[in-house]
Amino acid sequence: ITALFLYNSSNKNVVNINSLGTNIICFGDSITEGQGSELGKDFPSLLAKMVDMPVINAGIGGDISDGALKRIENDVLRKDPLLVIIEFGGNDFLRKIPLSETVANVEEMIKKIITRGAMVALVDISSGVIMGDYKQSYLVLSAKYKTIFIPNVLSGIITDPLLKSDFIHPNSQGYKVVAHRVFRTIIPYLNINTINRKSKK
Repeated sequence: ITALFLYNSSNKNVVNINSLGTNIICFGDSITEGQGSELGKDFPSLLAKMVDMPVINAGIGGDISDGALKRIENDVLRKDPLLVIIEFGGNDFLRKIPLSETVANVEEMIKKIITRGAMVALVDISSGVIMGDYKQSYLVLSAKYKTIFIPNVLSGIITDPLLKSDFIHPNSQGYKVVAHRVFRTIIPYLNINTINRKSKK
């Protein structure tokens, strides 16, 4: 409850809401990459059509948070980010990497992106009690650094045979649901950013 309260209170004031970047960058593992989807049906590709602006898919299947930190400079920071959508933790969980290490790595990602001048959105990939401790930890990070928080993106997908390609990945229809959930959460901030940019011209 405390974490949820912290998130809700921070939701009104996202850091770098006036970002001057150009691209939305989806930075994650196989869920971001689109494993299990048809060509062009990964959630970043679908999101690009919804927001009508450049979206870069920087997802690599099997990536862990430590590996992501090693590629963040080339794959994210050098690509003029407006908003970076961070989706990591699933492979850390499967490999039994201590949660504290994952959280520390994600926190370092957030700090680097904020310093670069972009907004950050943290993705929650928990499913019920599975990875619930990740969700709570990410909520705390979101409140601390005033990021966007995208909750429950996989809720109801991994338990629905019609929406998944295997036991942990959505199929094309499942990724469509993910894309809509991401879009619904980030679009208010993109609209504020656009309005503020126009008002300064």
